[in-house]
Amino acid sequence: MPELPEVETIRRTLAIHVTDLMIKNITLIWPTAVCGWEGKAFEDLVIGRRIIGIDRRGKYLLIRLDEEITLIAHMRMTGRLNYYADHQEPEKHTHVVFTLEQGEVHFSDVRKFGRIQALPTPLSVSESSLRKLGPEPLEHEFTPAVLKDRFGTKKVSLKAALLDQHVLAGMGNIYVDESLFQAGISPERRVDTLSEEEISKLHQAIQTVLQAGIDAQGTSFRDYRDANGEKGWFEQALQVYGRGGEPCQVCGQTLERLRLAGRTTVYCPRCQK
Repeated sequence: MPELPEVETIRRTLAIHVTDLMIKNITLIWPTAVCGWEGKAFEDLVIGRRIIGIDRRGKYLLIRLDEEITLIAHMRMTGRLNYYADHQEPEKHTHVVFTLEQGEVHFSDVRKFGRIQALPTPLSVSESSLRKLGPEPLEHEFTPAVLKDRFGTKKVSLKAALLDQHVLAGMGNIYVDESLFQAGISPERRVDTLSEEEISKLHQAIQTVLQAGIDAQGTSFRDYRDANGEKGWFEQALQVYGRGGEPCQVCGQTLERLRLAGRTTVYCPRCQK
């Protein structure tokens, strides 16, 4: 599933191509992939409107159109938004084609979990899943004190808490494992046992790892590609994720794999206390 660094990379690479362009037509190959608003068809809300910018909130893309319409796109497990300068025949798993003044944007999704919703911009937070999201981990307002406050008195594992989008927006399995390794804290630790120093280390690790992921344009194991169809290369920097049974690159201890919060988790039992 694309996480914050992947979605941010899609935002940046897509915005370069489509900002200020009008959406001239929409082809719905699998209509369930989109959702309109209060009885208004998706196409009626979108066709003829100009793309004025693209924002990101957690793992969601917010494609801003003129006349106060926003498209909220969630990639889920395998969704992609690809830009093509010329006409491109839809691939097997392409569900929506946006024809622009210049080029096309294809929304494809092998698993068919991704969705694009159109709704009035003033309601894009209050009437969507965005209203429940936690803070953005790369904003200046996100401090160790904020992280502590978001944890509250939860009695769950750190892995479960950091995967919870209500606690912190944008984190997923890859970057949670990597952040906990960099902070030197076990994913099994209960949130309410962390010291002030550990919270501070974790806060710094989260920001460092996410920024490194963005700088590498994300992690591409299987489905993820940016808007140009290019892979990210953060996989080359992974310390623990996907490396269960291999030696730790810091201490040489065999990395252990376990199941936490319903997700496979990899950590170093020596480096992460």
